[in-house]
Amino acid sequence: MVILSVIAVIFDYDDTLVPDSTTQLLKHHDIDTKKFWGSDFKDLVKNKGYDPPLAYLKLILDNIGEDKPLGNLNNKRLREVGATIEETMYPGVKNLFDDLRSIVKRYNDKGLEVSIEFYIISGGLEEVILGNEFLKNNCQGIYGCRLIGDTEDSELKYIKRIITFTEKTRYLFEINKGIPQEVSDSSPDAVNTHVEETKRRVSFDNMIYVGDGYSDIPCFSLIMKASNDKGDVFGVYHNRGSKSDRLNVFTNIIKARRVRCIGSPNYNADKILGDHIRLAVENNCTNLLKKTRAPYNC
Repeated sequence: MVILSVIAVIFDYDDTLVPDSTTQLLKHHDIDTKKFWGSDFKDLVKNKGYDPPLAYLKLILDNIGEDKPLGNLNNKRLREVGATIEETMYPGVKNLFDDLRSIVKRYNDKGLEVSIEFYIISGGLEEVILGNEFLKNNCQGIYGCRLIGDTEDSELKYIKRIITFTEKTRYLFEINKGIPQEVSDSSPDAVNTHVEETKRRVSFDNMIYVGDGYSDIPCFSLIMKASNDKGDVFGVYHNRGSKSDRLNVFTNIIKARRVRCIGSPNYNADKILGDHIRLAVENNCTNLLKKTRAPYNC
């Protein structure tokens, strides 16, 4: 008996695979990032009631136009900047993709029939992520915020799609139910289609999620709860800001059993995060292989 299964490895983008891409975009155009994320951003969120993703998108649009820092920024230019951001990916990302595929191949050679897929769900700008050719060519789905102009190639003026903290879970359910990205784009309500648990394409048990903090908590929680605490969820820990702030973020997350472990953003096999993700895929394959074996008579 052969079981056909899919293992989905799902990443946040900013501060998970690369240093914050929006900050890199702003620096590329000589915008004061401390002011952008400091007084400007905080004023919209704390004083004017904006949701954080809407606040940063508004500030970007406010900086687009003639004689403004971002100039006549369009999606083509976002992809061009995204291509330069590819160079800043954290150590071991490309090796990780190759190693995970090799692990799955080894088990398929033993008679298992399983595939592995990669996804990104981000509150960052989707076009910037798509500028990263490696991820564009190796991910089955990339979901991010979208801006648009009066035409596809014109200056950005409007918010087309926003991905908030909880909105990220929508795309986990789409992956779970097997809804392709092109269907999601044309039919946003497709995620609400009822699909019996046994017929869903990617079990939450077979999802591996990697994120860097509070914005990923809804995804952390969903995968852990839906898999009865068997899901593989990993936190990315950064050595910046005050030590107490850094510890508070993941101390609270770990206490609530929302992640398996945390590690610095290094995906090489000899580092904590890279090692645990490889082990998670190995364990998923082992468990799937066990299901193909007839029980022994003792």
